[in-house]
Amino acid sequence: MREPSQINLAESNPIDRRQACQQLVAGATSLIGLASLNGCVASAFGGTPELVWGRRGFSDGRFLKPRAMAIDPDDQLYIVDTTGRIQVFDADGQHLRTWTTPETNNGRPTGMVFDGAKDRLLVADTHYYRMLAFTPTGELLPEDQIGGTSGSGAGEFAFVTDIAVDGDGCLYIGEYGASDRIQRFDPDGTFMAQWGGTGREVQHFVRPQSLVIHEQTLWIADACNHRVQRYDISTTEPQWIGSWGQEGKQLGEFYYPYGIAVDPDGTVLVCEFGNQRVQRLTPEGEPISSWGAPGHDPGQLYEPWGLVVDSQRRVHVLDSNNHRVQRFTLPG
Repeated sequence: MREPSQINLAESNPIDRRQACQQLVAGATSLIGLASLNGCVASAFGGTPELVWGRRGFSDGRFLKPRAMAIDPDDQLYIVDTTGRIQVFDADGQHLRTWTTPETNNGRPTGMVFDGAKDRLLVADTHYYRMLAFTPTGELLPEDQIGGTSGSGAGEFAFVTDIAVDGDGCLYIGEYGASDRIQRFDPDGTFMAQWGGTGREVQHFVRPQSLVIHEQTLWIADACNHRVQRYDISTTEPQWIGSWGQEGKQLGEFYYPYGIAVDPDGTVLVCEFGNQRVQRLTPEGEPISSWGAPGHDPGQLYEPWGLVVDSQRRVHVLDSNNHRVQRFTLPG
C-alpha cells in the first residue's frame, strides 16, 4: 500500500455541438482569468480544506487528471483518471486497490456511482457507449452491462456521462453528443423511458454531465447550458420540477457545472469546471456559500470535475488538473 501524498490542514494549521462545447470548456480558464475570480475564495465557513491528498503520476495513489469519483456506504472513494485506472481509497486518501477498465483506446470514463443495494460500482464507459458494472474489488460483471451500441434508439447511447440509482433500483443514464438525453432502466436493465434532447430550452440538455438522486428528486448538472435541472421521479413518468442557473461568475450563476451532489440536509453542491469553485445552494437555487478559485494552493482548484459527500458530511472535491482530492467539512 502506498502512502498518499497529502496535506492535513486540520492538523498542520496551515450543432457541431459537441466540438463547440469541448472547445469552450478547454478555454474556460483563459477566458475567465485569475484576477476576475479572486473574489470566489469566499465561503460561509472559510473554504479551507481539512485534507489535501494525491499528486500527478502513474503509480498507485497518484493520478493523471482524475475525471470521476463515487463513494460507497463505508466512505470508500472510487476514482477513475485518464489512464482508465479505477483506484479505491479510504476517506483519508489511503490507497486500497486498483484495477483498469477493459478498453481505453477510444477514451476513458467520465462518471461513476456506487449502487449500494447491489454492492457494485457502475461506470459510465463514455466512449464505448455503455455502462459497465464491477464488484467493489474490481471484478467485471458482464451480465450487468447496459448499452454498447452507438445510436439514438432505446438502450443505445451516444457518449455516456453519468449514472444515478433510485430507491427502487432503477437506473438513470445520461449521455451527450448525438443525443443529449436521460434514459431510465428498471433494476434488471430493461429500458423504461427517455426524455430530453439537445437544446437550450428547459427540459432539454447540452451535455448532462452529472446526475444525482436525493429522495424522490433527480438532479442534473446541465453542463453546457450552465444550469441545474431537476425532476420528480416518484411517478411512472418523471415530471420536470424546474431549472435554475445561467452562464456567469456571480453566486447562483455557473460556468460549466460538471459535478453535483446533495447534502443530507437537502442543500445542493455544484462543482464548476469553468469557474473553478464549489457552490452550495438551496433546492430552489439560492446561493448559500462558495469556495475555491483558480490555482494550485490548498483551497484553490484547477478545472475540477466532481464531488461527493460522505457519511460525516465531508465534501470530497475532485481537483482534476491538480491531480488531487481536497476535503472540506460542511457546517451544521
